[in-house]
Amino acid sequence: MQIVKLSSKNQIVLPKEAREAMKLKGQDELLVVVKGDITVIMPKPKSYKSALSGAGKGIYTKTYLYKERKSW
Repeated sequence: MQIVKLSSKNQIVLPKEAREAMKLKGQDELLVVVKGDITVIMPKPKSYKSALSGAGKGIYTKTYLYKERKSW
């Protein structure tokens, strides 16, 4: 874990290790997600469709839809 310092212009420099891990180049855009006191920085996906594809796989069981319809 590395420590970065906020400049007087409210800017930070991402460490080389972080840039390489996220495969970032100059002018790439980042997403900043704030959840309470936790902040997550991640590369902006080129396509949200491909980034989220399959994200919900396995959430619902095979009988989920049947049970929902039966509850109506």
